[in-house]
Amino acid sequence: MAEKFPRLPLLKKKSTTGDKVSILNVLIDNLTMQELLEQLESGVVLTPNVDHLMKLQHDREFFKIYQLADYRVCDSQVLMYAARILGTPLREKISGSDFFPAFCNFHKTNNDISIFLLGAAPGVADQARLRINRRTGREIVVDSYSPSYGFERNEEECLEIVDMINRSGATVLAIGVGAPKQEKWIFKYKDQLTNVKIFLAIGATIDFEAGTVQRAPRWVSNLGIEWLFRITQDPKRLWKRYLLEDLPFLWLLFKQMRGRYTSPFVALPEKLAELPTLPEISKLAGRHSPTRV
Repeated sequence: MAEKFPRLPLLKKKSTTGDKVSILNVLIDNLTMQELLEQLESGVVLTPNVDHLMKLQHDREFFKIYQLADYRVCDSQVLMYAARILGTPLREKISGSDFFPAFCNFHKTNNDISIFLLGAAPGVADQARLRINRRTGREIVVDSYSPSYGFERNEEECLEIVDMINRSGATVLAIGVGAPKQEKWIFKYKDQLTNVKIFLAIGATIDFEAGTVQRAPRWVSNLGIEWLFRITQDPKRLWKRYLLEDLPFLWLLFKQMRGRYTSPFVALPEKLAELPTLPEISKLAGRHSPTRV
């Protein structure tokens, strides 16, 4: 049983800590993609964007998981603008959908790297596996699985997935089932994945790799309006996220600019006791309504 999580330090209003940039209650690693590729030998990689930051204002277990991650790299041009406004610019946007293919290419001749893909609709992960292997010239993706809708609440299926990943011998798990589901699944089961050294939470990247979902043009992404492109692709599912749930980010950013933002979880010492322990995170991981990206 994991020990109770230690008391977290109060977040300071200063926007940088060493090689990290603070935006709201997240410290983002200020790395280039090349630096991350060269450094990454083990650990959990998360890719914060505006939607993550807004969820981190009210989801305690998601917030705690963010504190435990080994790498947090910027997945949003909007956050790039925000960091610049705060006077602490990030050096490069490293979205999961850019990093994952770069990771596969970087390790295409490294036989110590083998990947298991978990996520997307039935058949999509397998299609992505075939395309990635064809592109890299070897079986870098050793297996794949598209889980059922709401699988995170089905312990039997989750344990079958764990067994499948272990039998594959994969040293990397790339999971794309939407946030915060994918991040919570990683931390609930990662200690049971005996061969996996690197955990990548990659959102919609599996769909992009399979070619079933079109990515926004590069110029759209560079302008920071990829969210608008995605709404046009799936308005029924995404309009509420981007136009209602994420809009308060601008107000919170303004408060940070004025030195008035405080994290809802670590600003007050008494709130620290409310953070769940790691075993509690495991129990809570399956409670969220299913979300696919």
